[in-house]
Amino acid sequence: MRYNKPGSESNPFVLDQRLAHDCLRLGAMQLSEVLLFDDSRYDWLVLVPKVADVVEFLDLPAAQQQQLALEIQHVSQKLKQWRPQAKLNVGALGNVVSQLHVHLLLREPGDPAWPGPVWGHSAALRHTGQHAQERCAVWRQRLGLTGESD
Repeated sequence: MRYNKPGSESNPFVLDQRLAHDCLRLGAMQLSEVLLFDDSRYDWLVLVPKVADVVEFLDLPAAQQQQLALEIQHVSQKLKQWRPQAKLNVGALGNVVSQLHVHLLLREPGDPAWPGPVWGHSAALRHTGQHAQERCAVWRQRLGLTGESD
């Protein structure tokens, strides 16, 4: 199901091209598209509410804010179950891509950008071929999104 911000019914949700380029699609939750950031060095997921013309969390109606919070909590728990010792970073910056999206990634000492931010640290090391398919399948299973396609 696709949602539109009130007053934007003629403007359906479209995933920002930069997110589409930088991520692999895992599937969808009730409100959000679920993406795997295409950098093999990190366990890095991205939630994008399927709502047209939304830039800020405050642009969502209260019910959708609550649903997004539940989806962030669900994905956060799955990430921490995967690597409980890692530090979970959650952020919605939007300085480069204005479309509302939430990054959830695991960090730990020794990762290439530690302890600084991953944004702009270095070029992504993209998942390749079979590895990309396997990583997507693993995360789909962990998140309960099995059966989705790229």
